[in-house]
Amino acid sequence: MAISALTPPTKPEDVQETRLEFPDNRLLIELFGEFNRNLAQIEEALSVQIVHQGNQLALFGEAGSVAKAAEVLQALYTRLEAGREITPGDIDAEIRMGGSTQDVGGSPADQMELFQGGRVEIMTRKKLVEPRTEAQKAYVRALFKNELAFGIGPAGTGKTYLAVAVGVNMFIGGHVDRIILSRPAVEAGERLGFLPGDMKEKVDPYMQPLYDALNDFLPGKQVAKLIEEKRIEIAPLAFMRGRTLSNAFVVLDEAQNATTMQMKMFLTRLGEGSRMVITGDRSQVDLPKGVTSGLRDAERLLKGIDKISFNYFTSKDVVRHPLVAKIIEAYDADAQ
Repeated sequence: MAISALTPPTKPEDVQETRLEFPDNRLLIELFGEFNRNLAQIEEALSVQIVHQGNQLALFGEAGSVAKAAEVLQALYTRLEAGREITPGDIDAEIRMGGSTQDVGGSPADQMELFQGGRVEIMTRKKLVEPRTEAQKAYVRALFKNELAFGIGPAGTGKTYLAVAVGVNMFIGGHVDRIILSRPAVEAGERLGFLPGDMKEKVDPYMQPLYDALNDFLPGKQVAKLIEEKRIEIAPLAFMRGRTLSNAFVVLDEAQNATTMQMKMFLTRLGEGSRMVITGDRSQVDLPKGVTSGLRDAERLLKGIDKISFNYFTSKDVVRHPLVAKIIEAYDADAQ
């Protein structure tokens, strides 16, 4: 692809023009997206104007924004050349951290990640998962590198989703024998006894986000079979008591709702050959008033211990609807 930068004297001095030329018109159509929605997403995010002229794109805007937009478009076109599709999330990821690079370590854990142009990718049965922000990228690397990892931050930042993706990757790669996913069923409280059905039917609604993540990475029939064989377990935190979890990838979600004693109980379940991930949001504690969150205590007590990592997320790492980030920022500002 050929690139030429022009600054015609007829345009204001602060407006730059860059032209990109793409050889394959078929891929160019995919790059644009239906009704040019991909170009519109880039224009809105980077405050540039993109004009289509044959197999060329002319980009107008401030120099830095135009350079960034050109970088994003080139990366997306390269993605299409490799036979991969483009989603709004892929565009968002390129805008947030396109072009960033990071050296690959030599450990076996690092080799479980696929690095393309410095980007981290997690292979699962159904899809290739890519972190969309630098914080997510660092988090994924920590999950592969450390036996115990914490992901702390607001909703929508991919803490649980990426943890389950890494767990599936390690499971299908034969690095662990089981996946164990758990959450405190705090919202149920004493009401569990009044709900119809057996214990599984009572707690399953609280475990649904974990089922959803699994079904994103593994075929539904395979998930059902693995659950039946107990190679995948999804259970409330209370069910972990008295167990030693060996050769397993273990995730505790919504850990801010675990008490200090529950957190200690869970952390001491870690067995040989296992990895454990703790995720939580300190701003969404549902414990009774006066009860200390086990996540807060764990953070205070375990920081600085070798092979335990803490990764933090902010509203800038939210990868749901853009309004979610604004909502979180509004609540954070009010709390302060």
